[in-house]
Amino acid sequence: MRILLDECVNPRLRLAFPGDEVKSAAEMGWRALTNGALMREAAPRFDVLVTLDQNLQFQNQTGKYPMGIVVLITQFNHVAAYRPQFAEIRDLVRQTKPGQVNVLQIR
Repeated sequence: MRILLDECVNPRLRLAFPGDEVKSAAEMGWRALTNGALMREAAPRFDVLVTLDQNLQFQNQTGKYPMGIVVLITQFNHVAAYRPQFAEIRDLVRQTKPGQVNVLQIR
């Protein structure tokens, strides 16, 4: 699976996806892109975008892009906050279909 971590996501979240191709927006040189431009650039290259941006699904026509979106809601953007839910995050990302938006609360 090809997974893009939005610039707001701790890049160490890639540890949750062993065996998958995981890139960050920064690695792709996409830090300065608006959400719409990011979606256009990422959609042909990635299966799923993982983001913390809760507004993304409302700001853009996410369903028109052949890429799924997983929105993580968390108070703390460090790997220790995500680690207890690595399996849940990984499962949700793998179940997310193109054009679909799924939201997960990180406890």
